[in-house]
Parts: sequence; C-alpha cells; structure tokens
Amino acid sequence: MAQQQSPSSTQVMPSADGVNEVRPIPPAAEVPIADILPVNPRLFSENRWEEYFDRLRAEDPVHFNETDLAGRFWSLTRYEDIKHVDSDWETFSSAHGITLGFPVGTELPEGALNISTFIAMDPPTHDVQRKTVTGAVAPRNLVNLEPLIRSRTQEVLDSLPDNEPFDWVDTVSIELTTMMLATLFDFPFEDRRKLTRWSDITFAIPQPGGIIESMEQRREELLECLAYFNRLKDERTQNPGDDLVSMLAHGADTKDMPPLEYLGNLLLLIVGGNDTTRNTMSGSIYALNKFPEQFKKLTQNPALIPNMVAEVIRWQTPLAYMRRTANKDCVIGDKSILAGDQLLMWYASGNRDASVFAAPEALDIERSNARQHLSFGFGIHRCMGNRLAEMQLRVLWEEIMKRFERIEVVQEPERIFSSFVKGYSELMVRVHPKK
Repeated sequence: MAQQQSPSSTQVMPSADGVNEVRPIPPAAEVPIADILPVNPRLFSENRWEEYFDRLRAEDPVHFNETDLAGRFWSLTRYEDIKHVDSDWETFSSAHGITLGFPVGTELPEGALNISTFIAMDPPTHDVQRKTVTGAVAPRNLVNLEPLIRSRTQEVLDSLPDNEPFDWVDTVSIELTTMMLATLFDFPFEDRRKLTRWSDITFAIPQPGGIIESMEQRREELLECLAYFNRLKDERTQNPGDDLVSMLAHGADTKDMPPLEYLGNLLLLIVGGNDTTRNTMSGSIYALNKFPEQFKKLTQNPALIPNMVAEVIRWQTPLAYMRRTANKDCVIGDKSILAGDQLLMWYASGNRDASVFAAPEALDIERSNARQHLSFGFGIHRCMGNRLAEMQLRVLWEEIMKRFERIEVVQEPERIFSSFVKGYSELMVRVHPKK
C-alpha cells in the first residue's frame, strides 16, 4: 500500500510533442538536454528511462520544462534535492496542484473531474484526514492481518500451474493485492476486481486501445465508483466496522466530505493498496530473474528476504515521482524556482543516484542502505501503508521459497504506458516446483 499521490496531484501530462510519435526513441546522448521531457510515458513503457535520467543527474539535475498543458515544471533527479523538497511542506506544497493530470488554472477538458484528497492538502487538514484512516495499517492491525495474508498467498501459489506459462501480474500480483484491498474496505469479495479497474483508470492516459480511450470514459467509470462506495457508506453509517469505509463515514473530519473529496480519498487508498504493491510483487520476480546471482544468495540464505524486499522496492520504484508546488521563490541547486512552479520529485531517479547507492542499477539484496530508498517518500506525506506493503512482499517471498526452485520469466514484460505508475501490465512466467 505504498502510495501517497492523489487524483488532484497526479502526473504532469506532457504536451503531445514527442509522446505519440511512432519513430523510435533516440539515445539520450543524441537529445539536446533542454529537449528532454521526463514525463514522456514512452520512456517508461519502452524501458528507456534510465539513460535519460542518468544524463539529467549528471548534467542538469534541476531540469526545466514548460508545456502548454502542464505549464512550468522542474524535474528533480538527485537524491538529496528530492529528499529536501519532500521534507519541507511549508515551502513546497502538496496543494494547489494538478487535477487528473491538469494544472490548476487550466480549463479542464470534457470528462475531467476536479477531485481532491488529503494527500493533496497541507496541514492541518491533511493531518486530521490522514489520521482518520491510519488505524487500518497500524502495527497492531498488521499483526492481525498477517495470518490472513499468508493463507491467501499460500492458496494462490498452490493453485499455479506447474511448468506452464502464465501471467504473473494477473494471476498473482493483482489477485493478492485486490484481496487485501477488499479486506481493508470490507468490500464485497465477488466484486473485488472492480477495485483493480478503478485503480487502473485513475492515472491511465487516454489513448486508442488503451485502458481508457477518453476522459469522458474515465469520468463515467469513476462516478460509478463513487456511487458504489456511497452505498457502502450508507450501510456503514448504520452498521460500522473496522474498515476504511467505516472510518471515513464516522471520522469527525471526514464524514461530511463533499462527494468528490470522498471519491478522491477512496482512489488514493485504492491506488495505494493496488498499483504500488502489485507492481513491486511483479518487479521482484523480474529483478531476481535479471540478477540470478541474487536469487542464488536468497536460496542459500532466506533470512535475507526482509532486506531483499527493501532493495526491490528501491530498484522497482513503483511510483516514479511525486509533485509539489513552490509556495515562494527559492533556489534549488543553481536554479531559481518561482512561486507557483511545480516540482516533480523523481523517486525513480533518486533511487539510481550513485552518490547514495553503489552500482544503483544493480539489484543487491545485501545492500546495507537499501531501506534509505525514496519510494515511500519523506516527511508528513510518507506512505502510510509502507509496513503493510513490506509485509505482503515478505510473506509472498517466504512462501515462494518454500515451494519453488525458481520462477522463470519466459519473455520480456509488457510495461504500463505511464510516467507516473511504473509497473507491468503482463509478466509471463513459468514456475518450477521443488522436487
């Protein structure tokens, strides 16, 4: 549940220039530094992002872009700059941001929803709304959840076909995370894949044949989500439980939220519990295939699983960046930032900063500072579900190691068309059970 972004502070949507072209993406070295557009989703869907961010860290670590759609924004690509901005909410606000990919002040196109959520707020409102739901992932609750997580993980892994290719993303990662979400919301179990769908469309870029084809389609489906959860809220108002819907329905600071604010907080929790954990579950399989010597270490010493989990979260970085807005004129590096400018904190790049992580492009499950990764953020917006995400990954790998000699990736994965959610739409694998 490693999520701290919201529909009202989501990805800066780039202009069409350089995004929808069919010609191959050129090597980063051939692109003038000023022309690099880090939010181009093709960099991520085609897995070309690393060379571009390597160059930005080296030559232009506080990188400026301005587009008709997104306005002025700066990309922070070095670890220390990102941590500094993430930790200073008074100077760098989470509010005054972007609505479903569009900056405040832009006339929203048909189909866009002006949704807000507590992650796109600053104190004190942020603090009281976040506190309302934090109990669901408090340490005492995690102790109670672990047996359920383990039994479900065991059932899913035991059902996998032996020596036959299948899609790990859909069969394992989505299934496990969606079941966990259904439990946290006390959501009707037979409808749990609705949660996956709502998560997928929240940040999807409209395109022909894509997850969504228009902003209007997104609007209609998210309003269906709101209607569904309004019914649940009515039920829990009369018969409360320990679930997230009940917490929102009865919290003094959340029970009277406007409908779109309620929807925004729901989507924050849905995406947080779905996209990030599921993409790290898939990323862990891919990474340990890409670095087989690390898998061998793990088989020889399963006690390395907790540190491996932290390292995979660093290596995968399931959410590529977060956004802030400068409250006042300031300087970062040698660049003058104006009040109102947006700043993108590229966690994916900071997690590849060689000044902090030795050989950062490699997976090293014995890395001593793996837990210093940026993936959960810092400060007041640090991911509230980070411990739950780590527990789900730890349990998954504890159960994998009991059952399988290896999990073989049989072809390169298909990646999500997004510069924000950094993950996989398909990962074909074959499991090899222990003899």
